[in-house]
Amino acid sequence: MSLASREFWTVAHGMVLGAVLLLAFAGGFAGLWSLRPGLLTPAGVAERVRRMAWGFWTVAVLAWITCITGTYIVYPWYRAPIPDSPRSLLLADASRAAWHTFGMEWKEHAGWAVPILATAVAVIVTVYRGRLADLPEVRRFVLFLFVMTFIAATVAGLFGAFLNKIAPIV
Repeated sequence: MSLASREFWTVAHGMVLGAVLLLAFAGGFAGLWSLRPGLLTPAGVAERVRRMAWGFWTVAVLAWITCITGTYIVYPWYRAPIPDSPRSLLLADASRAAWHTFGMEWKEHAGWAVPILATAVAVIVTVYRGRLADLPEVRRFVLFLFVMTFIAATVAGLFGAFLNKIAPIV
């Protein structure tokens, strides 16, 4: 099996970076959900929060790398001003135009919410550290932000997979 340069970057962006990013959400969610003083000793909270801070910063960095590779490496090939670019192919067929007008617009704009929200979560976890266990309202807010991050990343990933299936970048 061999991949052309464009195929390699598409796979690296979506199937490697994007998939690892989505998998990392499970660990972050579980860590935040179970961060409760009744379940952990003070030493356990400190150890868990240190590990969570590293994990959330890793998620944020992965999100930034995923968006940057998508925006500045893969996306220009999608939008190339040539008749057989994926964008041109989608817009030329009325039955497929919605894939561009909604699916790609989501990826172009709402997808950038993922690294921003992931960074916000990492900052909050880093600033609050062990106090997160004692502040359930802050922990719930961070969980909410993290779930919104996951939803945005999942929708962007699904649209990316479907768009690449319908109009692949080759």
